[in-house]
Parts: sequence; structure tokens; C-alpha cells
Amino acid sequence: MDYTITLTEAESKAMEYITADVDEWITNAAINRAHSAINDICDLYVKYKLDNNEPITVTDRSNMVLAAYEEGLIKTALERRTEEEQKMSEMINQSQS
Repeated sequence: MDYTITLTEAESKAMEYITADVDEWITNAAINRAHSAINDICDLYVKYKLDNNEPITVTDRSNMVLAAYEEGLIKTALERRTEEEQKMSEMINQSQS
């Protein structure tokens, strides 16, 4: 997938202060963060499967990530935030009743 970001002139100059290639730095930062999340998801997936005596049927990390979503073991950050906001809203409404 491709993502596009826009930096202000000051932000661009600030990035040029720390790196010779801003695009490469941003790309590497995103890839490294994604790899960290992949590791976290794989750990959660394997732990869940072992704790529940379920077979691990996927054979690589990318497919573990996809399976974790498909099986409902994990949710996106947006889904989790929306659920939390809904809970907070319900708590507020209950306390005002």
C-alpha cells in the first residue's frame, strides 16, 4: 500500500537536519513500526492458540496477522478506540440518569 504525507516547510527542513533522505527515513520508520506490531500480533496469536489448545494452521507471520483479524482475536486501533468512546459515553449517560 502507498501512503502520502505532507510536511510543512519547517517540518521538512527539520527532517533534513536529521537525515540525508527524508523519504527513506519515513519509510524505514513505518516499516520498522509495522514489524514491531507484527511481532506483537504473532505473540498474541500463538499465546491464544496455545492457551485454548487450538491448532496453529498458518505457517508464516504475515498470515498469522491476517488470521488474527479474521478470527476476531485482534481489532484495529480505530475499532478499539470507538469501543472505548462508546463505553465512556454509556458511563456518562448512566451517571447522569
